[in-house]
Order: sequence, then structure tokens, then C-alpha cells
Amino acid sequence: MNAIDKIYSNEMGISFFWKKEMNMAMPRVQLVFRDIGFLLTLNELKDFSDACSTTIQSHCCKECQDPQHCKSLLLRTPSDKIDLAVNREEIHQIQELINGTIFRIELKLWVKELSLN
Repeated sequence: MNAIDKIYSNEMGISFFWKKEMNMAMPRVQLVFRDIGFLLTLNELKDFSDACSTTIQSHCCKECQDPQHCKSLLLRTPSDKIDLAVNREEIHQIQELINGTIFRIELKLWVKELSLN
């Protein structure tokens, strides 16, 4: 764990910076959940959060007996070729992980900018 700087975590996953990328002006964020890792910029995280909101507004299939746990929702990812099948519970956890990450990054940037003034 010495190679990373943790940003945020919840029951679904974790986000962190790789220390080797910390010298960049805006290092990319590693977002890991469901055994999948995404290396994303802040703007890509925001787009991913928007995709979560869109998915949350969609509906399960009509025959669904248990809509909370049915994995009939497709979540678009920042990769054009990958969508994830998720259920309602997972999509809320994923969005919370992404939004918590965005909040902490923006707070860190704001504090850094404030200290320079």
C-alpha cells in the first residue's frame, strides 16, 4: 500500500492516486470496484457520475421479480467499449464512490490553490 495515496473508499470499492503519477499536474485516479479498475481523469470521473445518474433513472425489465437485485441495468463506463450490468443497489454504491472521490479531489485542489494565494 506504500505505492498509493488513498482518496476514498466504501463497501463497493476504492479510489486512489498512484504515487508514481503524483508528479503530474493532474494525476489520474485509479477507481477499483467489482474486480475492475479504471484509470481516470477528474473530467472522466464526472462523466462517469453522470452515466450513473442516467442509469439510475432507467427501469428494469418488466418481468423482474426483484428489481433491487436484478442486474438488468447497463452502466456506461468511460471506456466506449465497456458497459457493466448492475443492479440498483450497486449503481448507488458506485455513484457514491465516484462522487466521494470527486469531492475529495476538488477539496484537495481548492486547499492547494488557496494556500498558494
